[in-house]
Amino acid sequence: MSKHGDAGRRTRVLVVEDEESFVDALTIGLQREGFDVTAARDGLDALNAFRPGEFDVVLLDLMLPRLSGLDVLRSLRDVSDVPIIIVSAKGEEVDMVLLLEIGADDYVTKPYRLRELVARIRAVLRRREARDSDDDESVIERGPIRLDVDARRCFVEGEEVKLRKKEFALLHLLLENPGRVLTREVLIDRVWGSDYVGDTKTLDVHIKRLRGLIEHDPKSPVFITTVRGVGYRFETTTSAG
Repeated sequence: MSKHGDAGRRTRVLVVEDEESFVDALTIGLQREGFDVTAARDGLDALNAFRPGEFDVVLLDLMLPRLSGLDVLRSLRDVSDVPIIIVSAKGEEVDMVLLLEIGADDYVTKPYRLRELVARIRAVLRRREARDSDDDESVIERGPIRLDVDARRCFVEGEEVKLRKKEFALLHLLLENPGRVLTREVLIDRVWGSDYVGDTKTLDVHIKRLRGLIEHDPKSPVFITTVRGVGYRFETTTSAG
């Protein structure tokens, strides 16, 4: 089994939440579902508690004392690709596209049922396992773009460009299918997972940023082109020249 389901080890969850009663109820509920739970009551406590490799998933509230959930998300993404589920209160002004762009894997809105939350946790873990099992040790080269899949590094004309995890996954998928039109649905399903909840705007945001990193003129892309009303395609004729 994957590292998230190793025999003798329970899935470890870091709950970042400042409401005492909420933490207590959530801890009891998740423990009954077979999870090990560590709680952090504010943003700074969360960063102090987190160690890469020690947790399988993070539940991150946005409204936190001392350090906001957004700042915690950014800090965690600097050191780890652990799955992070954002928790927001109903009616809260939340820019979900921004959160997903920074690196959140999913989000739920309070109040929610424990059953729904557990399903979301297991879904992000399944997606992580699928990505891990799909990873190979190959190097993909298309024209001036070189993708080292094993090392998760990208080079354009010999210069390294830093990609966020979903940008890397998108480029990897496009490079594996040169000349083929990949629909929005396929891209979202393969990168975010079939149980992703949200609109396609976040895909456009990621494609725009990706173009900004690999295209000479992002406003007139020659590598990642748009097939209007369908999806995107990595052009082979231009990239080969």
